[in-house]
Amino acid sequence: MTSAAPERVEAAPPQADPTVAMPGLEASAPSRGRRPVGDGPLARFAKLVLPPIALFVLLVVLVEFVVVAAGIPPFVLASPSAIFDQLVQYAPQVLAATLATGLNALIGLLIGAIIGVLLAIAASVARPIDGMLAPVVAAVAVVPIVALAPVFYTLFGSTSEVARILIASIAAFVPVFLNTLRGLRQVRPVHRDLMRSYAATPSQLTRLVTIPSALSHFFTGLRIASSLAVISSLVAEYFGGPRQGLGSAITTAAASSAYARAWAFVIGAILLGLVFFVLTSLIERIASRHR
Repeated sequence: MTSAAPERVEAAPPQADPTVAMPGLEASAPSRGRRPVGDGPLARFAKLVLPPIALFVLLVVLVEFVVVAAGIPPFVLASPSAIFDQLVQYAPQVLAATLATGLNALIGLLIGAIIGVLLAIAASVARPIDGMLAPVVAAVAVVPIVALAPVFYTLFGSTSEVARILIASIAAFVPVFLNTLRGLRQVRPVHRDLMRSYAATPSQLTRLVTIPSALSHFFTGLRIASSLAVISSLVAEYFGGPRQGLGSAITTAAASSAYARAWAFVIGAILLGLVFFVLTSLIERIASRHR
């Protein structure tokens, strides 16, 4: 009697447990729901602010060294230490002059922006109005401030701030008008057709499609206009008017050979321009947050 050979049973290969992580993959797998280290508000602030500050400090130190080592006279270039001393000593005067120039620039910016937006809307709606405004805007854009300031001082008097406000308004009007008009014309026809297919009224079309599409162009023009308003109101002060702005203070200090003091007022003008730029950028961010 022969016995049958026992069958050989091969064991199945062990299955990998899906709950067990593979070695070496834990570190490479990104964690979901976690913000990367170094991406917080403080880190972003440091990345944006610290490099410009470091560059500014480096340039100040370099200029101070060059002025002192080369013996450059103050009427050519004042040293940063002398400018800082004058800035601290005449801080109330610098602040008062900055506020006077800033008020004229702000009023002019508001007037120019409002008129620019209204005329841009009218020009985008009616082609004849666009044809009439095009040569006028081109002429206004090339008129120099040095030619307008004496004429306006003659019209409104040398003791009035109206001339400076008008000059700032004209300077702010052109970029706001051109950029807003371009933005109003950037709306795609398919978007207009889609709204019309939903039986949207012209006011709804303007409010929901045209204006949101033109906002980015408007704020681009507003940022440019903010700088031009400060520059134009500052330059207008060189040619007369009340002696209470930055331009008048700079010319007075330079005429009396107080060059470091003149540079202190120039720093006030730089800070004023930066404030206008930051405010317009902040307004743009707030307005764009809800889009």
